[in-house]
Amino acid sequence: MPHRSVDLRAEGHLIDTGLMSRCLDLIVENGASYELRQFDIGRKVDDFSRLWLTVQGPSNVVDLVVNDLVSLGCVVEGNEPARLEPSTGDRTVPDDFYSTTNHRSEVFHGGEWLAVRDQRMDACLVVDRGAKTARCVKLRDIRTGDLVVCGATGVRVYPPFKSKQAKDFVFMANDVSSERRVERMVDVIAEEMQQIRARKGRMVVVAGPVVVHTGGGEHLGRLIRGGYVQSLLSGNAVAVHDVERALFGTSLGVDQMSGIPVHDGHMNHMRAINQINKCGSLRAAVETGVLQNGILYECVRAGVPFVLAGSIRDDGPLPDTIMDLIEAQSRTAAEIVGADMEIILSTMLHGIGVGNMTPSWVKTVCVDINPAVVTKLVDRGSAQAVGIVTDVGLFLRLLADALMPR
Repeated sequence: MPHRSVDLRAEGHLIDTGLMSRCLDLIVENGASYELRQFDIGRKVDDFSRLWLTVQGPSNVVDLVVNDLVSLGCVVEGNEPARLEPSTGDRTVPDDFYSTTNHRSEVFHGGEWLAVRDQRMDACLVVDRGAKTARCVKLRDIRTGDLVVCGATGVRVYPPFKSKQAKDFVFMANDVSSERRVERMVDVIAEEMQQIRARKGRMVVVAGPVVVHTGGGEHLGRLIRGGYVQSLLSGNAVAVHDVERALFGTSLGVDQMSGIPVHDGHMNHMRAINQINKCGSLRAAVETGVLQNGILYECVRAGVPFVLAGSIRDDGPLPDTIMDLIEAQSRTAAEIVGADMEIILSTMLHGIGVGNMTPSWVKTVCVDINPAVVTKLVDRGSAQAVGIVTDVGLFLRLLADALMPR
């Protein structure tokens, strides 16, 4: 097996973020070796450190290691242009295509670094020579002749660095615990949301049906009315139980005021679907007065777009629910563009799905009573997610009160 060596460099908070040890461990664990050519440690707390190293070993091992190192923020030395190979068929790419992360990236082509558009994880990089652009493209959207970046040479990735300031939004990132004061975390999030709204930014809410079951729907509605939600991403169940609560005062057949199951309450969610079907859509239900409160009511009234992505377990579904998987993914991804913050409320599947479409620079909050949900989101690549382990209904009430005191 032929051997080769590759020179790389990295800069940033390499020590306190653990990035340097991760890089060196990655090299050794995969059967390659390294030589540290130079390492300059930042002298002050805000200074970047700089690392130059050489990776050596069997060619196939070095290729794999270099790809992983680039995804962590290392750059292959020499400013060599990215290697572009044309796709030979729709939905296919060369075997050594570069698979993207959710971190801000650039591609070196034509003597300049091109900022990558539509950043997301698990996509291909396609370069348009004429327009001098690079963008992330899902494998299913690759077309014959697309110029695909292969290997990691000529790719630069910018992983986010944790702030050292205790007041910064990310002070609790990657620290999943139920033993911290929820009120303190809510205050930090509320302050960030106020700043985003003041500069007319975008806040996206990803919600699961537990929001309705725990009584959080009322408070999410307050946030929508207050201008703190610019898009709602969810599934059929949230809308069904939100409408059920609005029409019958129950959620899953349980009275929302008393907490006691009502007679024939198990039918109420189907009755809710039936009423919306008669109207033709959620918007029509609001406009005709059939639906007079709730999360979706507030969305329609405030002009907040919502995407309801369907699944095989859905009852109905509601006429607004998108049952075409590809269309639902595309509509969801479109709503994430330009987002400043995402708040994921008690939904593992939609949370991870949306997280996979989201660039790492978007502030992400994940609220769930189960700490494993937050951990799994981070493990799936959304390392920027701030985890809050608490009841989602309580969280929404505290958040709405912090932003709009009664």
